[in-house]
Amino acid sequence: MEKTPYLIFKLNQTTYGINALAVQEIFLLPEIKPIPDTPDEIVGVINLRGQILVILDLSYRWGYPTSNYRLTDSIIVIEWNQFRVGLLVHQVDELLMISGAEISTELSNFYSEKKSQKNHIFPWIMGIAKLADDFVMLIELERLISETKVIQKSEIISEKNSDQTQLNRNKKNLVFCPNATPEERQVFQERAKNLLQETQTQDFQGLIPLAVAGLNQEYFGILLSIVNEFIEIHNITPIPCTPQHIVGNINLRGEIVTLIDIRSFLNLSTTSKQNSSKAIIVQAENIISGLIVDEVFDIVYLNSATIHLNPTALRSGQNEYLQGTAPYKQKVMSILDLKKILTQEELVVYEEV
Repeated sequence: MEKTPYLIFKLNQTTYGINALAVQEIFLLPEIKPIPDTPDEIVGVINLRGQILVILDLSYRWGYPTSNYRLTDSIIVIEWNQFRVGLLVHQVDELLMISGAEISTELSNFYSEKKSQKNHIFPWIMGIAKLADDFVMLIELERLISETKVIQKSEIISEKNSDQTQLNRNKKNLVFCPNATPEERQVFQERAKNLLQETQTQDFQGLIPLAVAGLNQEYFGILLSIVNEFIEIHNITPIPCTPQHIVGNINLRGEIVTLIDIRSFLNLSTTSKQNSSKAIIVQAENIISGLIVDEVFDIVYLNSATIHLNPTALRSGQNEYLQGTAPYKQKVMSILDLKKILTQEELVVYEEV
């Protein structure tokens, strides 16, 4: 059963999950600039390294309005279908791999007659997953983004047609978190200043999202920005006259994807690849491939300060295909340079026999 990584967070004592593949970065709540004449759920904007980022407070849309934000609140930056927004949440917990079999969609059926009501959670929830001691409301990103766009347009239009609504909007308090103490406000402002700063490289801005995979009992990190999905391998079609690291082709929902074993590039033994039943579908330099792995362990968000850009690998020749190393579970995780691996000439599959 295929699993999807979800970032788990809390909002108003309720636990939610959002597809981690859409998460770009996470940071503690900075000072936000309120914008007049905007829907209530739009808290305002921040300057994130030279780009304007709109901050959305889901509490407003779901009927729990508040402006009493805390220093422990966080912003989750997501990008989906070329739409980028920051979600204001109360607490970011962990990342979980959840399969479709663990998700109940009965909530959608229960609320189907009420989905047109304002301040209703239905349009943005795809189902519920059961944890050991809690339930997780899983957010449907496609609905969240499309509904947010519709909300903004409809509410702005309705305001123009209502003098009373426009009067109330003009009275909106344009001070972020008006109940904050001077000390708290200073912290919010310092965080906003820090987010203005450009990082030295484009690849390591803020927190770096990585998928952690296992090969031969070693940990390897793959940049989440090039990961399409995680799958279980079924029905491999061998390709004649190809190198050993070309495992074969699979049919992925009508698209032919070539499976690759990258162990030889990392100077690892290839004897265990027959036991591999999982793959990570990646896209680099317009090349879509499946990397067979022993296991997908985690999705992590690393601070760039924890990454050593000049790794010292135990095996000669492994450094060539690494971007760095970082600590992971009392061991060392190697961060792969997949673009360099996948563009190797020996990975080209020739059709001629």
